This record gives sequence, C-alpha cells and structure tokens, in this order.
Amino acid sequence: MDGAFPEGFFCSTNQETQVRIGGAWHRVKRPEMDCGLVVSSDTQVATLPMADVRLGDLIVVGHHGTRVLPQERDRDKLGVFGFMRSTVSSEKPKNMTIREIASEMRRTKDGDGKILVVAGPAVVHTGGREHLSRLIREGYVHVLFAGNALATHDIEQSLFGTSLGISMESGGGTAEGHEHHLHSINRVRRLGGIRNAVEQGMLGSGIMFECVTHNVPFVLADSIRDDGPLPDVITDALAAQAAMREMIHSQGITFCLMIATTLHSIAVGNLLPASVKTVCVDINPATVTKLADRGTFQSIGLVTDVEPFLRVLVEEVTKP
Repeated sequence: MDGAFPEGFFCSTNQETQVRIGGAWHRVKRPEMDCGLVVSSDTQVATLPMADVRLGDLIVVGHHGTRVLPQERDRDKLGVFGFMRSTVSSEKPKNMTIREIASEMRRTKDGDGKILVVAGPAVVHTGGREHLSRLIREGYVHVLFAGNALATHDIEQSLFGTSLGISMESGGGTAEGHEHHLHSINRVRRLGGIRNAVEQGMLGSGIMFECVTHNVPFVLADSIRDDGPLPDVITDALAAQAAMREMIHSQGITFCLMIATTLHSIAVGNLLPASVKTVCVDINPATVTKLADRGTFQSIGLVTDVEPFLRVLVEEVTKP
C-alpha cells in the first residue's frame, strides 16, 4: 500500500549498508537512519522514507542478506575528530577545539568536500550575524539550513537595526520594535521572496543577502509557531525534509556545522550519513547530548555562546 512498509521491514541506519542481490553485495545509496530500503533493479538499492513508499515498491524485509559496515574511527588520532572525542563538556579548552574545527573546514574547502551550516536565530540575537556573513563571503558555507526565524531576524536587522525589537547597536529596546519582524516579513512577501528583495535593492546586507549574492543555496523550513512566514519558507514538513535530503546528497555535503538550534540540529542529524563530520555548538548542553542520543554518533559537541564561537572561528579560518 502507499505510505506504509510491509511488516518486518529492514529499518536503516546512517552507516554504510549493503544488500545481497543475485549473489553480489550492493551498496545502499543515500545512507540515512530510520528509513526502509527499496530495490529498484538488480543492482540499485536506496533508503526510502516511510511516507514515500508506494504500492508495488520492492522493500527489503528482515535482516538476512543485509550487512552494515560501521564508520571507522581513527584510534590514533588525538584531535577533536579522533576516536571517542564526541563527549560534551562546558569545561573543555574551547580555543583549541575551535582551531581544530577551523582546520577541518579549511581542508574541506580546499578539497572536494562541501560544508553545510544549520543555524538558529540566536546567531542574529547574540550579534553573530556578521561572522556568519563573512564565512559565507569567504566560501566556508556551501549550503544553509535554517527556519523562518533566522531569515526574518537577519532581514529585520538589515532593515531596522534590531533583532526581536532590540537594538543591535545599543542593546536596548526601541520604540515599536516588537513590530519590526512583522514589517520585515511583509516587505519581503510584497516583493515575492528574498532573492527579489536583494535584486530590487531592498535587502543589502546580512546572511540571506550573502547567500543570494554568492549563490549559496538554502532551505528554510517552517515551524508551527512562525509568523508570516517568509515566501521562501517551506510550510509542508515532509516537503522540507525532502528538500533538505536532496540538498545534502546533490551538493555532496561532507561537513556539517550546527549552531544554536536544538530542533533543527536534531532533524538534520537524522538525515545525515554517518560519514559526514558534524559539529554541534550550543549554550545548552542538552542540545548537544540529544543530538548524539538520537543516533548522530559522529557529532562532536561544544558548549558555548554562539557569538564568541563564530568570532574565533572566523579569525582562525581567515588566518594567512
């Protein structure tokens, strides 16, 4: 039937998986946790989300003829991405960890990898917007995942100099500042989207401006609490999942930086293959531990405020 697997279907992991067909092992395309496996030919097997299964699909049932190949970890590597270094602590030396993250991002940029950034609105609220904007300009962001809030408050700062009505210059409240984010959304809606706002000169700075200017693709996913939302926001949760899933694989993401967003980080973590090196940064230790608890074991966590993290990260990646 449409929308449901057969009983006893093989439940996928984010590790490399192989299925034996016709006496030969075949690699499963697009490793992802919590999916099924669909066989489309004698040599083609791929993960398939439950909602996407259709009547007549050939679905792997049981565990016979399947094998999972765990992601290797370098037991001799002592750095932040070495063996068993994914534990979370607010007392680890942060500058050393950020230097190693910066080095990995430089290697990714200079090689054939791609960097995905998953960011929450606290990036704007805490004053980190210019740091993330510079990372985009310097080529350290190849794809951006966010929600309505990050884009809205980023645009609000560009238009009004505030975030949630708070002045980003003085830190104090502003007259009628509580209306600024709604006026920002409305102006973009009147123009038909973020790209139009940039091309027509209304939006001239910030994270979303840099994404449009430097052709960095982004996926904005809706939340039930969103105002507006902006025209670019995908309001269907399954459609947003599909868009993120497609972007991860079509862009060849190999490194993911998650910044100050609990639900978005966990959601994206569920979509990533185990081979994608993942860093989660949040002021709340629970965010970092939840990500690992829900299966994104390859994630390393850093408990710190987002603005100092981004400031030091930019300094490190832009060093001559």
